[in-house]
Amino acid sequence: MKKIVIALDGYSSCGKSTTAKLVAAELGYAYIDTGAMYRAVTLYFLEHHVSLTNPKEIKQALDNIEIEFHYNPKSNRNELYLNGLNVEDEIRKMYISDMVSEVSVIPEVRRAMVAQQQKMGRKRGVVMDGRDIGTAVFPDAEVKIFMTADVETRTKRRQDELLAKKQLVNFNEIRENLLKRDLIDSTRTESPLRQAEDAHLLDTSHMTIDEQVEFVIERATAKLLQHEYAAQQN
Repeated sequence: MKKIVIALDGYSSCGKSTTAKLVAAELGYAYIDTGAMYRAVTLYFLEHHVSLTNPKEIKQALDNIEIEFHYNPKSNRNELYLNGLNVEDEIRKMYISDMVSEVSVIPEVRRAMVAQQQKMGRKRGVVMDGRDIGTAVFPDAEVKIFMTADVETRTKRRQDELLAKKQLVNFNEIRENLLKRDLIDSTRTESPLRQAEDAHLLDTSHMTIDEQVEFVIERATAKLLQHEYAAQQN
C-alpha cells in the first residue's frame, strides 16, 4: 500500500507530539518531532553564545550542527541527538522554551531545518508535527491536521508535563511563555504558523489523547483507502 505524509501543525501544548507518536506507532510510520530540532538548535546557540543578529555566526553554527533521531527501546521513544550527544531531556527545559521561538524565527535556521525535514520525509511514510509542516515543509502532505486548544488548557498541560520531569514552574510564567511563542510563531515572515487551507481543524481543549489519535487515524485511513481504490482502477 502506498505510504503518505501526515502533517500535524498547531500551537504549543495542544498534544501534537503525543498524538503524532501514537499515530505513527499505529500505522508503522516514522515519527519526526520538528519542534525538537529547533530546540536543539536553540541549545547549541545558547551553549556557543551565538548572536541571533550575526548572520556569519549563525551560518557557522548551522554548518556545525548535526541532528539525528535514535529509537531508545528503554524509553520506547525516538530521542534527539545533537552532534552525537543525547539532549532529549535538556531541550525540554523551560530555558529552551523561553528562547526557541526567537531562534526559530531566523530565516537561515528555518531554511536549514526545513531542508533536513524534507530529506527525512522524502520516502513518505512519516508523521511530522511542528508549526509549518503542511504549509512549508510538505505542502503536498496527504493528510494535514491543524491543532489548537484554549490557552488555559495548554498551560495546565505544559505545567503537568514539566512537573512530571520534576520542574516546578509558575502557572502564569508558562502561560506568558505560550502567548509569547504564539505571537512570534504567527507573525514571523519565514513560514509563519497558520492553518493550511486543506487542513482539518482539531480543537483538543476537551479531548483525550485517544480521541485525538482516532481523529487523525480516521482521516489517514480514508486517504489510504482512496489511494488504494485509485490504484485498483488503474
